[in-house]
Amino acid sequence: MILLSLLLHLLLHLLNTSPSLSLSPDGIALLSLKSAVDHSSSSAFSDWNDNDTDPCHWSGISCMNISDSSTSRVVGISLAGKHLRGYIPSELGSLIYLRRLNLHNNELYGSIPTQLFNATSLHSIFLYGNNLSGTLPPSICKLPKLQNLDLSMNSLSGTLSPDLNKCKQLQRLILSANNFSGEIPGDIWPELTNLAQLDLSANEFSGEIPKDIGELKSLSGTLNLSFNHLSGQIPNSLGNLPVTVSLDLRNNDFSGEIPQSGSFSNQGPTAFLNNPKLCGFPLQKTCKDTDENSPGTRKSPENNADSRRGLSTGLIVLISVADAASVAFIGLVLVYLYWKKKDSEGGCSCTGNAKLGGGSVKGKSCCCITGFPKEDDSEAEGNERGEGKGDGELVAIDKGFSFELDELLRASAYVLGKSGLGIVYKVVLGNGVPVAVRRLGEGGEQRYKEFVTEVQAMGKVKHPNVVKLRAYYWAPDEKLLISDFVNNGSLADALRGRNGQPSPSLTWSTRIKIAKGAARGLAYLHECSPRKLVHGDVKPSNILLDSSFTPYISDFGLTRLITITAASASSNEPSSSSAAGGFLGGALPYTSIKPSDRSNGYKAPEARLPGGRPTQKWDVYSFGVVLMELLTGKSPDSSPLSSSSTSTVVVEVPDLVKWVRKGFEEETPLSDMVDPMLLQEVHAKQQVLSVFHLALACTEGDPEVRPRMKNVSENIDKI
Repeated sequence: MILLSLLLHLLLHLLNTSPSLSLSPDGIALLSLKSAVDHSSSSAFSDWNDNDTDPCHWSGISCMNISDSSTSRVVGISLAGKHLRGYIPSELGSLIYLRRLNLHNNELYGSIPTQLFNATSLHSIFLYGNNLSGTLPPSICKLPKLQNLDLSMNSLSGTLSPDLNKCKQLQRLILSANNFSGEIPGDIWPELTNLAQLDLSANEFSGEIPKDIGELKSLSGTLNLSFNHLSGQIPNSLGNLPVTVSLDLRNNDFSGEIPQSGSFSNQGPTAFLNNPKLCGFPLQKTCKDTDENSPGTRKSPENNADSRRGLSTGLIVLISVADAASVAFIGLVLVYLYWKKKDSEGGCSCTGNAKLGGGSVKGKSCCCITGFPKEDDSEAEGNERGEGKGDGELVAIDKGFSFELDELLRASAYVLGKSGLGIVYKVVLGNGVPVAVRRLGEGGEQRYKEFVTEVQAMGKVKHPNVVKLRAYYWAPDEKLLISDFVNNGSLADALRGRNGQPSPSLTWSTRIKIAKGAARGLAYLHECSPRKLVHGDVKPSNILLDSSFTPYISDFGLTRLITITAASASSNEPSSSSAAGGFLGGALPYTSIKPSDRSNGYKAPEARLPGGRPTQKWDVYSFGVVLMELLTGKSPDSSPLSSSSTSTVVVEVPDLVKWVRKGFEEETPLSDMVDPMLLQEVHAKQQVLSVFHLALACTEGDPEVRPRMKNVSENIDKI
């Protein structure tokens, strides 16, 4: 009887102290993580109660009802940045339905337990930013669904196993900032057909780059092998990578000439810096100089003296004159043949013009990467006549577009908008043709030639997706730009509408049409326009739409003109609905215009720093944000938009780029990220994902990593 009483007492004690008799098996496995962490280092487990029966409401835990079970099972652990100090327990491997493990940016130490890979449903492991050590277990590819593996910024070491080729579904492999060593294994990369991101930078890898890395056809973004000890020649096979891929091979020991084939032509010099033995374009160090300075090719002083004695001064002069004459003759023949061919074709003869949307009548709008369409003689004469005295003359840049100054003065004008770049009016001329007139400023009387130079460069831009500048007016107290009027507002109007609601016409096909056209227009400005123009302020309000939703890039080149004209301000503001009689008489006075910071969300990080000079990579970043807004329907503006208290306010995100990146990192369902208007177009899911990846590439923090607009346009045209 006494023994029975003792057993009963022990049973009651176990019931009161052991959570295993009430908590689910998933909960018990999770408690092993709580036990493995120093509780004083974090409050992440404050609601992880041992007496609960279900862990699904615990912080950082997500669950899902499994079809073959009536209970919810743990599918996600997200405890990133919680200051967890401890180790990863092997018991987490018993969570057979676990899909996502996010423990990055903590203070975890020790090795990665191989038992973790018993959780065969895992497809995303984010452990970066910890103090993990040991090797990368070859058995990690026991996870048949593994897609994302980010172990960067740890202290892992050892070599990479050739068994990585068994991770057939792998999309992201990020092992940067560790202590991995040895050679990068070959013969595994062609089998990783889904790999989109590979980052092995800041390790101790040595040897040559495996040639078969060039067979990663699904790669996007950056192939990062920088800050290692890699050597040998850069394989030509890397030129087979997609054109959107940026290379980062800095701080290695590569030698020889940089290949010039395929995707190599899109790389900037930053990709190859700090490789002393490397030469060739785009580096300033030519391989010829390298050969001449190498010990094997350097001539001795005796040989040089012999060669000088072997040729008389007169003979040297004669040879030099003959060489110069031959070169000049050949040059004249080539120039003659070139212009004869151009005249016979009646326009630009460059190849690949359709890629950027050129190739209009007689090739006048085609894009020549190495040259420009020949300017019409009569138009050039007109431009020369326009460079007059600057005393109030209206100059038509386009010879087919002419009207008198009096006609402009008599026309009615309506305010379309105003910003730090001046006021824009819609003006209907006497023949019924509407034009857009931008009023710039009153100052800059002494900088007439600079103004004309800038305007002439803008006037030579001819592309079906760029607003055409038709004429300009200069006077000491008035500067105007006259361009085509685009009748359907801007992309900002279409996305946000008058009451915060997007236009019902913005279907997926319409949005991709706008994205393609805008990309072509920007690519033309960057690659084919005179002086390789930079826009500097790409945003939806500067992408105009016509009645068929064809996009037109507007307001390019205005930053420089505003600097020249130095617009002065007045306190008067014109009404947006009233007509006005003219410009020069003062019927439409200047407004007090202050550049808005509402477009900061579209600016590249380096563009937000004071004193920066606009670059083409600024435009690429801004275009990537525009793509994200087209996809999500969310605005990156810093203040809310609403026209009345009853209207629907557009959803805004303080940092749209970070929001999208976080969504992809945490594998947020696509239905939670895209504009609800697009959810009905199920067939566009793969296209939407492709545009998302392109937008993420455009908005990389490092400008050198971002693709060129030409590559962006080519890739978006494939969608």
